[in-house]
Amino acid sequence: MSLTPAWSGAFDRSALEEVVGLPLEDVREWAFGGSTGAGVDVAVVDSGVDADHPRVGGLSGGVAFELDPLAELGYVEREGPHEDLVGHGTACAAIIRSIAPDAVLYSVRVLGANLKGRGALLHAGVEWAVEHGMHVANLSLSSKSDAMFGPLHEVADQAYFSGTVLVCAANNLPGPTYPSQYASVVSVAARPGDEELALAYNAHPPVEFGARGIDVDVAWADGGSITATGNSFAAPHVSGMVALMRSKHPWLTPFQVKAVLQAASVNSLAR
Repeated sequence: MSLTPAWSGAFDRSALEEVVGLPLEDVREWAFGGSTGAGVDVAVVDSGVDADHPRVGGLSGGVAFELDPLAELGYVEREGPHEDLVGHGTACAAIIRSIAPDAVLYSVRVLGANLKGRGALLHAGVEWAVEHGMHVANLSLSSKSDAMFGPLHEVADQAYFSGTVLVCAANNLPGPTYPSQYASVVSVAARPGDEELALAYNAHPPVEFGARGIDVDVAWADGGSITATGNSFAAPHVSGMVALMRSKHPWLTPFQVKAVLQAASVNSLAR
């Protein structure tokens, strides 16, 4: 088994604490049962998505943000089709598709070929998702920049109050990164297991939820696949669950989504 990413230890079976969840009977069936994610718009903010990968099954649109020192904001926004520069975004999109097959996927490219990017591009990508009314945005990336703490916090709050659920992977290495550590987002770390809808809740900061993310077979570049481990691959499992939930219950706010996810966790007393 691969080395576990940072923050995953909180979701070891021996470390999980029982938590009190919503008093809903069979909450997982209520939240996910019979749903396919239909009608839910999901933005994959990443390295791009290969729309032609058989596990992705097409995209409904997207945008690429690219650095440009001559541009007024230091970057340009290019609407329309674009490639995945790495394979990482394709992996995340395919995981979401496997859980919520009828979700409407959009690619928002903010990372370069080295799987790195500027905080300003991440901010622009999240802002695009909010302004375009995405119901869910998967962020399997984060910024270590102290200078981005405020701007990313502001746009994360904007998402929270406008109805866009931000699902954010924690960094694989210890240390604060943003926006995964904001209370307004659904923060996710990896835990072992093969069940796509398995979820655990952690009542202690900085990461609230643990999902499948250890030794996962994921889609990758050139129509292929790899076995990978990381918090990056746990987050889209939760994004898929949120898509299922918001398809069945479109009235749920981000606040309520987090409450239902907690109640649907394996260590919730409500189960």
